[in-house]
Amino acid sequence: MNKKYLEIQKLIRENRSDSRIAEVLSNYHENDIAELLENLSRAERKRIYHVLGIAKTANVFPYFDDPQKYIEEISVEDAAAIISLMDSDDAVDILEQLDPERKNRIVDKLHGRIAQDVKKLMSYDEREIGSYMTTNYVCIQEGLSIRQAMRELVRQAGVHDNIMTMYVVDAGGCFAGAIDLKKLIVARENDDINDIILRSYPHVEAHEKIEDCASRIVDYAEDSIPVLDAGGKMLGVITSEDLVEIVDNELGEDYAKLAGLTAEEDLRETTGRSMKKRLPWLVVLLGLGMLVSSVVGVFEGVVAALPIVICFQSLVLDMAGNVGTQSLAVTIRVLMDENVTGREKLMLLGKEMKIGLLNGELLGILALVLLGIYVHAFKGYAWAGAFAVSGCVGISLVLAMMVSSMVGTVIPMFFHKIKVDPAVASGPLITTVNDLVAVVTYYGLAFLFLVS
Repeated sequence: MNKKYLEIQKLIRENRSDSRIAEVLSNYHENDIAELLENLSRAERKRIYHVLGIAKTANVFPYFDDPQKYIEEISVEDAAAIISLMDSDDAVDILEQLDPERKNRIVDKLHGRIAQDVKKLMSYDEREIGSYMTTNYVCIQEGLSIRQAMRELVRQAGVHDNIMTMYVVDAGGCFAGAIDLKKLIVARENDDINDIILRSYPHVEAHEKIEDCASRIVDYAEDSIPVLDAGGKMLGVITSEDLVEIVDNELGEDYAKLAGLTAEEDLRETTGRSMKKRLPWLVVLLGLGMLVSSVVGVFEGVVAALPIVICFQSLVLDMAGNVGTQSLAVTIRVLMDENVTGREKLMLLGKEMKIGLLNGELLGILALVLLGIYVHAFKGYAWAGAFAVSGCVGISLVLAMMVSSMVGTVIPMFFHKIKVDPAVASGPLITTVNDLVAVVTYYGLAFLFLVS
């Protein structure tokens, strides 16, 4: 804990006055206060909540790493008061983590607009973009003058802090455009407000799936994006802060899928639930693994005639798997761009196969030399026999790495083509498929050049 946290902790433990503690806390950002509270005892936190007051505490709660742990420390009445002052999306994030009974008790005590907003957001599926929106934004009616728009901005800024972009709606509440705050500030009183309204401002629909629109939102790089219903009426906005959370969650899920999981896990999950996420892919991989083993059995004669070849099997398999996983990662990253063309996909395939081939040639030559020396020096083979074995390994590396690069590129492209998340072409799946390719290549070449 750094010095500033120790300073406040000392004030609390020396039982200094509330006014003195409040004075010191007033100099700190809410994120710093949240970090401080996480390092205090429950009793000390309760005193800080009292010192801060409901409004300030409401600003601190969104910065907790595990907010439900702390909301459970306070009474239902205080929890409802705190949540009532939070942005609706932050409020829903906390409520969704509580047990159903406590959540319902808190929701019942919410009042006014926050109660309506929370219930509306909780009605969306967690995979829909509407579940992330907030009603913390400035909105004006179409047809106002510059002076009237500025007056409306000042009035709403007292309630909403997302003011960098103002949204314009028509008489029916339908989205009509957006105004950049800077343009409104520099506009002259007699200017026509229609000249600074951006009519083609990007937007999303509330029921859109997050994975379908997340990359589109990122591309626009705006501080907020309006969320509309099917009829074009404005429901809320997605802020840049929400976007960071969305992207983080999407990356977490993609990482989980690359590990062969059906979804991201956390520490609070039960053993049974974690097993359920992992088991489906493991069953598929077990079947593929049995196929690989049966293929090795086909080449039993090769192993019996030349046992040394089995020493280098894992080398060829591991390199093929590594190359395939690298190509998989690159391909998934490219496929995140929905605008990538078929020609660009073919160029990517060609590039990955070329990289696999060239890397395979370099590593194949290295294996040829080093393994040839090793087989001669430590296994007692003549130079010709030693380099015949190492040459087989080297050629296998070249072919297996090139084919594995192709597999690691083509499989996610295929999944993407049939509208399945390409991340499900997970690392374990690619590795197992490439094991099959490497086994056939390695033992096939050994049979052709060393045994037959």
